[in-house]
Amino acid sequence: MITRIATDPKETSRLAALGITVEAKVTVLSSSGGAVVVLVKGSRLALDREPESRIFVA
Repeated sequence: MITRIATDPKETSRLAALGITVEAKVTVLSSSGGAVVVLVKGSRLALDREPESRIFVA
């Protein structure tokens, strides 16, 4: 579950449009190379390391 997103408001808004919000449940499917593939609300998303490093989960 996402507990905090530490990005600027523009990036937070973009992530929210993809379903990445505080309290959203995510599953990491792959973490190789420069991207992380996650499952959020039934959709697979690939995140670069920069935004991924600012999303905190518990």
